[in-house]
Amino acid sequence: MKRFITILSIVLLLGMLLAQTGLKTNSIIGKVTDNAGRALARVSVQAHYLGAARASFQTQSNNRGNYRFDNMQQGYYRLVFTHPGFETVTRDSVMLLEGAPEVVDVRLSPVRAIETTPVTAPRESVDISESLSLQGGAGVYKMPMASLGDFAVHNTEEYSAINPNIFHSPLTEPLSTFSIDVDTATYSNVRRMLNNGQLPDASMIRIEELVNYFSYDYPEPRGEHPFSIYTEYGECPWNTQHQLVHIGLKGRSIDLAEAAPSNLVFLIDVSGSMMPENKLPLVQRSLTMLVDNLRAQDRIGIVVYASGTRVVLPSTPGDQKLRIKEAINTLTAGGSTAGAAGIQLAYDTAASSMIRGGNNRVILCTDGDFNVGLSSMTALEELVVNNRNRGIFLTVLGYGMGNYKDNKIELLANRGNGNYAYIDTIMEAKKVLVNEIGSTLYTIAKDVKIQAEFNPAHVRGYRLIGYENRLLRPEEFRDDTVDAGELGAGHTVTAIYEIIPSSSREPVAELDSLRYQSIQISPEARQSAEMMTVKLRYKEPDGETSIPLDQQVLNRPVRLRETSERYRFSAAVVGYGLMLQNSRFKGNLHWEMVKELAANSMSSDPHGYKAEFMELIQKAIRLGSGD
Repeated sequence: MKRFITILSIVLLLGMLLAQTGLKTNSIIGKVTDNAGRALARVSVQAHYLGAARASFQTQSNNRGNYRFDNMQQGYYRLVFTHPGFETVTRDSVMLLEGAPEVVDVRLSPVRAIETTPVTAPRESVDISESLSLQGGAGVYKMPMASLGDFAVHNTEEYSAINPNIFHSPLTEPLSTFSIDVDTATYSNVRRMLNNGQLPDASMIRIEELVNYFSYDYPEPRGEHPFSIYTEYGECPWNTQHQLVHIGLKGRSIDLAEAAPSNLVFLIDVSGSMMPENKLPLVQRSLTMLVDNLRAQDRIGIVVYASGTRVVLPSTPGDQKLRIKEAINTLTAGGSTAGAAGIQLAYDTAASSMIRGGNNRVILCTDGDFNVGLSSMTALEELVVNNRNRGIFLTVLGYGMGNYKDNKIELLANRGNGNYAYIDTIMEAKKVLVNEIGSTLYTIAKDVKIQAEFNPAHVRGYRLIGYENRLLRPEEFRDDTVDAGELGAGHTVTAIYEIIPSSSREPVAELDSLRYQSIQISPEARQSAEMMTVKLRYKEPDGETSIPLDQQVLNRPVRLRETSERYRFSAAVVGYGLMLQNSRFKGNLHWEMVKELAANSMSSDPHGYKAEFMELIQKAIRLGSGD
């Protein structure tokens, strides 16, 4: 008993001292490198305090491989270092004492081999990723997960790896062909990461989706085609010996009051993973805003899926807003995710109320975790394509974090002739479902393809920035059976090429000399003032034959200070993406340059999107990206 009283007295005394002096803290710092001593950026570093008041902290290494934790309570920690393509390293019993910061440097070893051993899953289970993490190559990046006793960090987000486009020589590859991409999910997903104090992994960054988040105020189309083409040719900010070609498309705006009627089916994931506030509750608030803009001639159905599927609301006229909202707001989350069965039921529901000449569309709201359903991703894609071909398109709205499956739902939206947005806040929901509802729901041109032909007399090399998963073979440009992207009413699409002029001696795609043929520049090309020709093909929303048009760009680049605000701001957004990727193509780019480009292009910002972009740049800088 005396011993107990003595121990209790000591504890109370320590408590009084801590109350008077506060907890003693210090910092843990270090550097992460590979086996060759090269700095590794964006390594996830987790610090787990092993004292009585257990807590976990997370940061990432910056471009120099450095990381740090400040204001950490003194005591014992376990550090865990994870990075795609490398073995996980754990440092146990790291003791943080008073005095100088504790320095913990680590070296990460590449995984020995890429494992391809098949995983046996329960019947009707599907792992849609179909490939494993792979550094510097194609495949699927899985965000790191650590399980450490009482601390379980369950982060199973998945993103398709990006292999950045390289420079090509027009002497050997004069054509660059790709499908347009109107998706914007990358921008809001990156924003979510930065707002949570974490740098995004390079595998998340689809630069074209960052660029296409903004509209750039292109001129409205005039004439027979449903969109206008805008081009601008000027100096490249991060390499003054290069130029940029800015290509913009603007879809014809429509009066929504006069738009064709919509037959929409909300397909809502109500599985257990959708419980958090930023998932199902945000879905409900998002769709309620869309309902407020419905007309009597529009129709809404609601299908949900979890362990099973059911029709919550049969097709209902859009002016019965109270009934529709009640059906949305009574939803609760629980169970597994029978996603494929839900998609099938949603398509069947849309087909049963099909509006000829109308906008027939399924709107899928999910975190992308399909773990019960069809036996393969191929079967799910076929289901989406078959319904696309009968005139029912698919729009995907992604929600949440932790188990988010970007690689799955982006693919479904692409196959379904729809668009893909990530909703991280109610303001983003308003942007997608209110401010830009015309471009979200009403397709004015489908299978839109772009093909750029470069004149080798003026261009030594070119690089398409972004669109890596939208590239097409040159012969697919004229092939009307090849699927491509859709353009919505009032929608804008922007593509940017980086150009190495013919006057440069910079090596580009060096090839051995050919034995059986020679490559020569024709006299006509040398005499032409054209630097490139931008060719497009598109189909009417219900058409099957593509319509061609083209526009030439003259070899007259202007200095950066003479370019338009839309040119400079789009260059700032590209620079933002290059810095987040820590791209080898960023040249002399640094964050101050990105900030200056954006700051000098802010005269028009009606919704505050540009101002928010400036804040995100600042957050990336504070988190140690790039520089």
